[in-house]
Amino acid sequence: MLAWFRKKEDITLLGAGFGLSRATAYRYHAEGVRVLADEAPDLTEALERVKDEGWAYVILDGTVVAGDRDAAPKTSKKGQAIDLWFSGKAHHHGGNLQAVMRPDGLPVWISAVQAGSVHDLSAARGNCLAALYAAATAGLPTLADGGYTGAGIGIHVPIKQPGGTQVLHVDNRTYNALLRGLRAQGERGFALLKTRWAALRHVTACPHKISDIGKAALVLTHIEHKYIPC
Repeated sequence: MLAWFRKKEDITLLGAGFGLSRATAYRYHAEGVRVLADEAPDLTEALERVKDEGWAYVILDGTVVAGDRDAAPKTSKKGQAIDLWFSGKAHHHGGNLQAVMRPDGLPVWISAVQAGSVHDLSAARGNCLAALYAAATAGLPTLADGGYTGAGIGIHVPIKQPGGTQVLHVDNRTYNALLRGLRAQGERGFALLKTRWAALRHVTACPHKISDIGKAALVLTHIEHKYIPC
């Protein structure tokens, strides 16, 4: 499992290197991903731990994990025919994952996958905003980028530049600069997951399996950083 997550080698060849048949190698792979994914913390548990550790805030971010095309026609809100798993943001097919990071960039939670065509804000509404609201009420706010504008109280996003020739007030520009600075470390969360675990860079299996692969990669990251609770 470690060899596959680290290098994403062909499962049949990888199994042969360990003296396993093709069927056994695929069975071990499926079982291993599922066992690791089951150990991933839920969001409430992750937020409580971050708060107990004394951190002042968390960072919310989203990414589209590339995947092979899964033809799933859909009609958009504008009445246009689109492909459910194609991301206009990333310009490729894949699945949308949301993650919550500590201020130092360590990811502490990762969501179930949603189709690549789903906007980050919509994905967050379906996966994590309710828990983040509760955390903000308890003194643990969330920082996010402009893609989450409108997320609600407790989710801090940059103030939009006004249209035309208007210029943001200096206080608002200062707020945006401070927010970008605080979020900067959190941006490394997905980079940490994807750089270390090649299996999360491009998923050739059913895109729904991105959920388990993402959660399993999170658990492996926690093990590597000795973040597994006693």
